[in-house]
Amino acid sequence: MTETLEWVERFPGLSRLAPEIKQMLLSQSAIVEVPVGTTIFGPGHSPENMLFLLDGTVRVQQVSDTGHEIVLYRIHAGESCVLTTACLLAFEDYSAEGIAETDVRAAAIPRALFDELVGQSKPFRDFVFAAFSKRITDLFLMIDEVAFQRLDVRLADKLIKLSHDQDVIKTTHQMLSVELGTAREVVSRQLQEFQRRGWVEQSRGSVKLLDRAQLQRLAHHNS
Repeated sequence: MTETLEWVERFPGLSRLAPEIKQMLLSQSAIVEVPVGTTIFGPGHSPENMLFLLDGTVRVQQVSDTGHEIVLYRIHAGESCVLTTACLLAFEDYSAEGIAETDVRAAAIPRALFDELVGQSKPFRDFVFAAFSKRITDLFLMIDEVAFQRLDVRLADKLIKLSHDQDVIKTTHQMLSVELGTAREVVSRQLQEFQRRGWVEQSRGSVKLLDRAQLQRLAHHNS
């Protein structure tokens, strides 16, 4: 019970809601847990709940009819899903899939309550649209990167971000191609060039960063 009562306070926008609105969220929400690797939502399905992530990471990715994949964004603890928000507001089915990258725990509020609060509570509506607009801005930046930035710059930046300050990244050429929205062969060629320069060392299922400074310098090329 204590855990349930705490979850609203973990979201700054929700923690400032009026007590009666908080109580509605708490009384009608449910804490859900899903294991790593679970597909939480996917194309052709409509959302029944709004999820507020408490623990873990969810990867949202788009898959084309030809099987081409690209990671759109990740949802971390303390965030909600902009795609779910959009589908709830427009009464549309999902057009992408969300996969639990780790064990995930989230607070789920039903669609009916979401609709009621968006319509009646300005602070809740402000919270929803503030998160929505930020993520839309992030998506436009990603589109700009895919369309206009050099792949070597994007790959260097992605390696730095995925490393989380560690020297070894557990990943494959295919996984990196999905992150960058390009072909695996293109990623392989660029990693070979990074290795030739002495910046990385490749092993099966991992990439070791040998010269983080050079990768960071390249990653900031367009900054």
